[in-house]
Amino acid sequence: METTVTELEDSRARVEAEVPAADVDRNVQRAARAMGSEMRLQGFRRGKVPPALVIQQLGFDTVLQQALRDSLSEWYERALLASGVSAVGDPEIDIPEAPRESGRPLRFQFEVAVRPRARLGDYKGLEVGKAEPEVPDDIVERELERMREGSSRLEPVDRAAVAGDALLIDFAGTIDGELFEGGEAHDQLLELGSGRFIEGFEDQLTGAEPDSEHQVEITFPDDYGAEHLAGKDASFAVQVKEVREKVLPDLDDDFASEASEFDTLDELRADISEKLAGAVEERIEQDFRVDVIDAVTDAATVEIPDEIVAARATERWQGVERQLAGRGVDPNTYLQMQGKTREEIVEESKPDAERDLRREAAMTAVAEAEEIEVSEEEMVEALAHSAEHERTTPEKLLERLRREGRDPLIREDLRTRKAIDLVVESAKPIPMAKAEAREKLWTPDDEREQAGSLWTPGT
Repeated sequence: METTVTELEDSRARVEAEVPAADVDRNVQRAARAMGSEMRLQGFRRGKVPPALVIQQLGFDTVLQQALRDSLSEWYERALLASGVSAVGDPEIDIPEAPRESGRPLRFQFEVAVRPRARLGDYKGLEVGKAEPEVPDDIVERELERMREGSSRLEPVDRAAVAGDALLIDFAGTIDGELFEGGEAHDQLLELGSGRFIEGFEDQLTGAEPDSEHQVEITFPDDYGAEHLAGKDASFAVQVKEVREKVLPDLDDDFASEASEFDTLDELRADISEKLAGAVEERIEQDFRVDVIDAVTDAATVEIPDEIVAARATERWQGVERQLAGRGVDPNTYLQMQGKTREEIVEESKPDAERDLRREAAMTAVAEAEEIEVSEEEMVEALAHSAEHERTTPEKLLERLRREGRDPLIREDLRTRKAIDLVVESAKPIPMAKAEAREKLWTPDDEREQAGSLWTPGT
């Protein structure tokens, strides 16, 4: 698809695109077949009206309008990819003149906000705070306690139940004197304080003794999953058969040998500490990368119109909507649960949207300044995981993306990653205390910098 890009003021671009006549005709024919499936025409069975006859009966313009409704979003996406424009938000699309007959191309144009450009400051060799990996002893002990819990056993006791005990119970629940579905069970093990049962149920059994009977009164929540029980008052006849006490093993070498592959408790502690240290170091590295990106972004100048921030914030919420829908959750239901409107969610996400735009602009500027390129081999390597998931080869997947015009998205993503790697590898880690002390320093130059621009580090 041929495109012409004109950059406008206020970080916008106009793209003029032309859909080849063959593509237009193919989509018109597809629209005609779909419309013909609903037509009744003498001499033809329902759904068997030829596309040419559909166009003759309804008119080329009518069928073209349906083709546009079906295909314009696809043509826009192809034009956007071909133009190389990094769009933010939804476009304003205009079709100055639609073709009146087959064999004619379709010309359309759109204006869209584009990702802002950054004017780089220092981006190599920046001193950035980096935490030291530490694993506090109490974290190790907490993990040991979790392992002890997993190795605990329940032993019957002849005393009143307290929080943490488990009760072996039978129960039968009624509403208005009638047993309800799911309200009866036998030999259920209930841990007091676990919160597994309806609120108030466990509290009324605290202090129960073995071989005792109790009447428990509860009210099902209004939002209870079983609608026929929601908001209803219920009465449960509960028989406590046993009170069982949780017994934890001693924290010693025997416990270590039974719960792990180690012979001693010291060896187990050392292994836990080592694994936790690895997780801490991984998190520290991730945090350091983000802090370096932010340091480069802080040193750059990026001016972002409010319109673009709002567009990105809307994009972020649209992404959440798609994720929710993919999990079978109605976005409107989610909003009701949050007690917020769509507009409020979008407004709240604007600071994060602006931060994302600044980071993207800065890293794109680094890639351009360093003239970073992405090789064919790097593209193939990056697609290995996706290709395996789609049961194809990376080479075939790349070829398909190239036919669809999507390979520039992969290339741009890899360029950005390489730019991030470059600035992170060149950064100089310094102790966090030193970095925090620097942030607290304030000089007249800092004040002049803040007064003279729209955005400065730390704001």
